[in-house]
Amino acid sequence: MGAEEAVVRVEPIASAPNVVDDVIELAGGVLKKLLTAMGVSASLEAHKQATTEAGDAPVAPVTFDIRGDDLGILIGRRGQTLASLQYMVRLIVSHQTKRETPIVIDVEGYKKRRYESLRALAQRLAEQVKAGKVPITLEPMPAYERRIVHLALADHPDVTTYSIGVGESRRVVIAAREPGA
Repeated sequence: MGAEEAVVRVEPIASAPNVVDDVIELAGGVLKKLLTAMGVSASLEAHKQATTEAGDAPVAPVTFDIRGDDLGILIGRRGQTLASLQYMVRLIVSHQTKRETPIVIDVEGYKKRRYESLRALAQRLAEQVKAGKVPITLEPMPAYERRIVHLALADHPDVTTYSIGVGESRRVVIAAREPGA
């Protein structure tokens, strides 16, 4: 196509364990500064994780669990404050490291409990839809929560899920699967 040959130079970057350790140190420092600025007294616990869980969504290589007394202010309404805190830490760390780094921040296991409750809710509602054949529309949820519901029912033989709405009012609908579909 008339193009000239190119020479590509490849240089190895730092090994993965050191990168993860650096991210833990940097993100932990950023998180501590933000918590101090918010007037929140808490302890941080960092965990290195595998990149995926068997059959589930990818997991960030670094997870911080914030522990302390009366941390509801960090979670906020429907986890909005926690999501914003996580976004800010990711943004600051990505800017400083010049690479996008997946970081998860949790408060006293809130995200894990929310994950389990959404999966259980999805299963209960799927059984109601299966019995009554009437679609059920859930409350508006952020994308990551809608994804939990979709994945929880992805292999269900009798129901299907889809999302409706726009922006913050986007919802999951659980409907009976069409015969033969």
